[in-house]
Amino acid sequence: MKIALIGYGKMGKEIEKIAKARGHEIVSIIDIDNREDFSSEAFRSAEVAIEFTAPSAAYGNCREALSNGVKVVSGSTGWMGEHADEMRRLCREEGKTLFWSSNFSLGVAVFSAVNKYLARIMNNFPNYDVEMVETHHIHKLDAPSGTAITLAEGILENLDRKDKWVMGTLTAPDGSVSGTTQCAPDELAVSAIRRDEVPGIHTVTYTSEADSIVITHDAKNRSGFALGAVLAAEFTARHEGFLGMNDLFQF
Repeated sequence: MKIALIGYGKMGKEIEKIAKARGHEIVSIIDIDNREDFSSEAFRSAEVAIEFTAPSAAYGNCREALSNGVKVVSGSTGWMGEHADEMRRLCREEGKTLFWSSNFSLGVAVFSAVNKYLARIMNNFPNYDVEMVETHHIHKLDAPSGTAITLAEGILENLDRKDKWVMGTLTAPDGSVSGTTQCAPDELAVSAIRRDEVPGIHTVTYTSEADSIVITHDAKNRSGFALGAVLAAEFTARHEGFLGMNDLFQF
């Protein structure tokens, strides 16, 4: 399969390595200094473009790729909340194809399924309150993480006593803490920690006066995310529309 890469940071390089190991060809690499290559023959020859960039650039990158007739797999977070309706419309009405996920890890996909199942169980036990904490490296720009928001939405879908998630505390790289986990009974606090080079840790905790129930996903490195992105590209090459991890992994 011919793949284009949009964004050539640590994730882009890891995706390139795994894609080549799986027998795919990288036909174009677009980074901040060669955006004119979106209209190049090399880019347009790609069956799928894999996009991992900053929240401020992701929307424009995806629009450019789609407008040049290339399907897109995007793992950039912090932009879909504002543009999801437009992306769905482009896929539905204009025949575009976008696979978007806040996290491409197989482990996170399993964790997300467990998270939803646990929320359905805990819906029967109102004496437990729930909160979430995510930890990422100091270079991550958005907080809470896109994965944390997706996990929070999974809880809200299955836990009647919670109506919305709210930002909890933010622990900055220097150790300073802002915000609070105090919130209304129908709100779910999602806190964020920025520390060292942590690839990603997500913890959901249900607490009562008697005990606590805790589930955690702890990523050891970026390879799981990169492999998931390549698997998503392989899936996207054969499918159309607005796609996500629920299409790729049907638990």
